[in-house]
Amino acid sequence: MKAHEDDLKIATQNKSIIEGLYKAFATGDIPTVLGMMDSNIVWNEAEGNAYADGNPYKGPEAVLNGVFARIGAEHEYFNLKDIELHEMYNDKVLANLRYDAKRNNGNSYDAQVAHFWTLKDGKVIAFQQYVDTKKLHDAMNE
Repeated sequence: MKAHEDDLKIATQNKSIIEGLYKAFATGDIPTVLGMMDSNIVWNEAEGNAYADGNPYKGPEAVLNGVFARIGAEHEYFNLKDIELHEMYNDKVLANLRYDAKRNNGNSYDAQVAHFWTLKDGKVIAFQQYVDTKKLHDAMNE
């Protein structure tokens, strides 16, 4: 029973870490977001997403330059909304959310998203995005 209690405690801690990461992202505190990543994080954008051209991004600096900086440069605004976090075992956290964004070309989109996080010792070691890439593609190219 003790092992189960420990797993539950870790799952709850991991969910809190990811909740803190989303809060930091929402306020534009990117240094805190990057600080929550392991130095060897493996980050994958959804296949078909324009930002997947660098998959897998390895390390926080690669994520910053290959994903976050590009999103910032190409969007008037980019918000995460309706975030629901789900505790999982084996150091995983699943997030269901929506991207509420407007590109610099004037096109906005509201896309359904899932983020699959893997943590180790309180740091994010892996990230996988799942998103409606057609919506993103249409907003980029219309």
